[in-house]
Order: sequence, then structure tokens, then C-alpha cells
Amino acid sequence: MDNNNMDFTMKFEAQKENEFSEREIVEKVYKALTEKGYNPVNQLVGYFLSGDPSYITSHNNARSLIRKFERDELLEEIIRAYVEGK
Repeated sequence: MDNNNMDFTMKFEAQKENEFSEREIVEKVYKALTEKGYNPVNQLVGYFLSGDPSYITSHNNARSLIRKFERDELLEEIIRAYVEGK
């Protein structure tokens, strides 16, 4: 490619950083915790209060998934869903 051609426009498409939304991640983590026999509400509260990912099971990659977003972003989604009744 000729770098001297100023009439050419390069096209860049950024990769999506997260393949799942906040809601999808919370749902997947909740399901993984339930499948492993944990109380998902208690475990999620422990994670949100402490920031310690060991409250989240690694089953179905839940621990990695929940760390894709900041805790405050996930809490915003949970509160939004609660207030909207979803």
C-alpha cells in the first residue's frame, strides 16, 4: 500500500470489548451459582460488598464473566431491572 496516497481512508472496526451485556452476565453468574448449590443472592452480595471474586464460582466461567464489568456497572443494571420490574 502506498502511504503517500492521502485520498485513501483506512477503515477501522473495534472489537467489542464484552460479548455479553451486564444483564446477561448477572443472569449467567446467578445460574452458575444456583447450579453449584450456592445461594446466588448471598454470594453476589458478598462479591459486591468486598470485591473478592472468590464469592463467585468458576463453574461455567462465571468468575471470569463477572469481572468483565466493574461492580458498580453491574449494580446499576440490577437496580435498573428491579425498578423497571424486569
